Order: sequence, then C-alpha cells, then structure tokens
Amino acid sequence: MQRNLIVTKDGSHTVTIPEWKVFYHSVHGAVQESLHVYIEAGLNHWWNLHENASNCVVFEMGFGTGLNALLTALEAKRRQGKVFYETVEAFPLEIALVEKLNYCDALEDPFLQPVFDSLHTSEWNSVQLITPFFSFKKVKASLADYIPNEPIDVIFYDAFAPAAQPELWTQPVFEKLFTMLAPGGILVTYCSKGDVRRAMLATGFKVEKVPGPVGKREMLRGIKSASRIT
Repeated sequence: MQRNLIVTKDGSHTVTIPEWKVFYHSVHGAVQESLHVYIEAGLNHWWNLHENASNCVVFEMGFGTGLNALLTALEAKRRQGKVFYETVEAFPLEIALVEKLNYCDALEDPFLQPVFDSLHTSEWNSVQLITPFFSFKKVKASLADYIPNEPIDVIFYDAFAPAAQPELWTQPVFEKLFTMLAPGGILVTYCSKGDVRRAMLATGFKVEKVPGPVGKREMLRGIKSASRIT
C-alpha cells in the first residue's frame, strides 16, 4: 500500500494511506495529539492514580511511526519511573520512510534520536532495554493473535478509525483488552464515537469522556475497577 508523509499543524510529521483515507496522527498536530491522548490522559493519569507503583506496563495497539513509544520513553526518563512497553504492528513502516520522520527535531531533545532509531531497528519479538527506564518489545502480529505475558497497566488504543477498520472497535475486541488489563488499569483512545463508548461500557469499563486534543472535542478513557496491588 502507498504511504505518504505530510507535515501537521504543529510542524511534526504524520503518515497517510490514501487508499484507506486514514492518517497515523492528527493533521492538527501529531506530537500535540500523542502527548495529550496517550501521555497526559493515559500514562501520567495512571501514575497519578498509582503513586507507589515502581513500574508501569504499557501496551500499544499499532506501533506505527513509533511516536507514542518515543514520548513514553521521554516521560519515563523525566519521571525516573520504569516502563515496560509492548506493541503490536502487522504492517511496519519502511525504514526509508521512518528516516524522514522529524519527531526528534520537532521535540528539540538530543536524547531522543538514538532512542527513536533503536525503536525502529530493534529486533522483533525480543525485549530490548532502550534506556535505563524504558524496556521495549515490538511484536509483528495482529491484535487478534497477540497474547500478553503479564497484566497491562495502560493500553494506548491507537488503531485506525472505525470507518477504516470497524472490526477493531467491536465489543469482542474490548472484551479482550479488558482481560489484558490489571485491576486499576486504564485504556485511552482518541476515538469518542458513541458505539465505541457503548461497547466499552458493555465490556465492563468505567468510561470517562475526556477533553480531546486540538481539533477534537472529546476522547475516551476506560478504567478497570479495583486497585492494583503494588
């Protein structure tokens, strides 16, 4: 499939697939969207709820450009908190396209380039220690074939929009995600469609509507009840 690079409104890149009419990140700003949805409303929200936790296990649906993983590594370094990050990707980006992505320049942090390079060049299906605070494993598989090795604390649900991949936004999918979460775990997604919210509620999530990133009024955060034992 053809994949093109475009510059979003905050100056950072996203990738588009014209055939599917989808974008990997918001055209209103790739970095600002990822920071808002996955770091602030996801990872940092979990840390705030579990202040005594020594580590956090994150699962991302769709590795894509690697932006969410990169920002998580940066946040783990800032917090000095350990994160184990696992992600699945059935259709990885070509390295030639990855090399053009400008996230490290946009974030103006020299720490990031070797981290970003390692995320994309690391061996598949193998745990890699990327930084002292960030361990990483990418699995070349679909969500349907993925089985986690341990309970997940935070899920970044970053699948393509329901119009492009409706099969990834159904109640059975959210039932699987719910079972993957540890008690007290959370799932965040940019999507705020009513049928997605209802599917999450039917699964057992406590669902919150959260203010969305620039260009989007709302997003969803699902919480699995009960406190995590740390």
